[in-house]
Amino acid sequence: MQRRAFIKNSSLIAAGAGIGFPSAAAVQQKAFKPKIKKSLKIEMVKGDMPLMDKFKMLKELGYDGVEFSSPHNYDHKEILAARDKTGLLIPGVVNSEHWKSPLSSPDPAVRQKCFNTVIQSLNDCKMYGGTTVLLVAGVVNDKISYADAYTRTQKEIRNLIPYAEKTGIKIAIENVWNNFLISPLEAARYVDEINHPLVGWYFDIGNILRYGWPEQWIEILNKRIMKLDVKEYSRKKQNDEGLWKGFDVELMEGDNNWPVIVEALGKIGYNGWASAEVPGGERERLKVIIDGMKKIFD
Repeated sequence: MQRRAFIKNSSLIAAGAGIGFPSAAAVQQKAFKPKIKKSLKIEMVKGDMPLMDKFKMLKELGYDGVEFSSPHNYDHKEILAARDKTGLLIPGVVNSEHWKSPLSSPDPAVRQKCFNTVIQSLNDCKMYGGTTVLLVAGVVNDKISYADAYTRTQKEIRNLIPYAEKTGIKIAIENVWNNFLISPLEAARYVDEINHPLVGWYFDIGNILRYGWPEQWIEILNKRIMKLDVKEYSRKKQNDEGLWKGFDVELMEGDNNWPVIVEALGKIGYNGWASAEVPGGERERLKVIIDGMKKIFD
């Protein structure tokens, strides 16, 4: 009886395959395709027009959201009115003080200045309905040692956690060219040692290409990734024209292997925001950017 049942079931499976039922591998691949919401930075939106009109234009072009720096000089009421009128979301904010006053500074007053602005960023993000504050953890240079930067910044971020808990907003650390946290294993360990669900990574895909491969970082950082920044980088332009010239390429024209990157995002089950951080412009330029993002992720 068991043998006859096995043969019958095997025949049914074979018949199902013959009439177009998807294979298990195909179902799995479909289930893990990343669902990406597309955003950009407000500084990229050029043109002499009211904020409301900028929001309307971005919504028409197909953007899902826009991120603000914080602290900033915009009127909060104007931002909220534009958000509510257009439905364009504000997924997060970028702290605007972390480069000028890094949390790794040996000067307590400098660290405190950044600390205070991060608190404001957390409050602003909550007001806008976002979920993350992008933070550069610190910098390393000839006056700030790597070891000191590591311990100082972890201490400051731990001290910020009560404010994050109060607002419910996450602190998302970005990988940048700050000579700090330049290995994916170390980057993962850094947030694991802080050990709090409101502290993770804002992974910048293009920034990594100078010294690594985005897909490797994505798989190692895994669920620690809270949001993505999207840009390109060309190692050839870097070698031929200079370090910063590597960024002077359009999306899909640099060294990012986008199909492999999207596959890596699928492997970790990433569904969330990706924010363009490239040279902006007016409507025509912004359409080029969103079209590039759609080619990558849709």
